[in-house]
Amino acid sequence: MNDEVVPVLYVEDASRAISWYERLGFRKEWEHQFEPGFPWFVSVARGGRARLYLSEHKGDARPNTLIHLYVDDVDAVSRELGIPVDEDGLAGREVDAEDPDGNRLRIATRRS
Repeated sequence: MNDEVVPVLYVEDASRAISWYERLGFRKEWEHQFEPGFPWFVSVARGGRARLYLSEHKGDARPNTLIHLYVDDVDAVSRELGIPVDEDGLAGREVDAEDPDGNRLRIATRRS
């Protein structure tokens, strides 16, 4: 059995959030809506090792959540987002990013 933890992030506009996370290499896996006009709940994944749920449902997650994401190439993320790399970050070489809904991501490549 493989254990997996999937953070849920609150987003106001799932389509906008999906577009932003696609810039980090995430791809939409699936989406769910109980009825037309109801909030969306979406799964996005990156490389088979990282998955996030993006929820428009109030109460599913707190705004302004902080998550850590480890990637093989933080320099590519830095270029994509236009954010400088912190060479002395606690998690490794890292960038601090914020999605359109105020969720914070500390994206790092671990030190060797």
